[in-house]
Amino acid sequence: MTTSAVSLLRRLVAESLGTAFLLAGVVGSGIMAAKLAAGNGALALLCNTLPTGAILTVLILTFGPVSGAHFNPAVSIAMAVRRRLSPSAAASYIGAIVGVLAAHAMFDLPLWQVSSTERAGQGQWFAEAVATFGLLMTIFGCGAQTPAATPYAVGLYITAAYWFTASTSFANPAVTIARALSDTYAGIAPGGVVAFIGAQLVGAAAAVLLARWLWR
Repeated sequence: MTTSAVSLLRRLVAESLGTAFLLAGVVGSGIMAAKLAAGNGALALLCNTLPTGAILTVLILTFGPVSGAHFNPAVSIAMAVRRRLSPSAAASYIGAIVGVLAAHAMFDLPLWQVSSTERAGQGQWFAEAVATFGLLMTIFGCGAQTPAATPYAVGLYITAAYWFTASTSFANPAVTIARALSDTYAGIAPGGVVAFIGAQLVGAAAAVLLARWLWR
């Protein structure tokens, strides 16, 4: 195997593994939150939010030096448009599904599920565009000015966006598809997936255009 092939394999494994842990964190903490919150929606959301922001920070610090730690096809595509790397979005989708299955296994739930949680409407779609726009702006802005702060900024942004967006900030096509395969607290019914991903791509495109002007 050539050096370039080994390097590509490392990047793909890092992206897959990082995305798997991210989804295990999102779905697993959602399951635990629903078990322990006793019907308190605000407490359940808080219990889902904090582990997600925390593990995302840790994963970016861990895998960033290997693959860039995107764990998000929208980020990979945006970076490719800005000519910073070759997109490896497929790894994120694979890892996301593996992470959901792992979360189900840890809580003794059926591995393969289909979500029944409806997430739809113009407010939800606009929220996803805003969430993804803000995430990409955070990444581009920190990358241009204070790269070492990026992991912490991204983790904090997602933690905040869980609360200020109506959709609880999926902001990630791979996460959206994987969460459709979990009929738990963090799930999304398959009928809402396409609109969510469309909104995410719109938000990402807007961020790419503005970032080119702000941080040349």
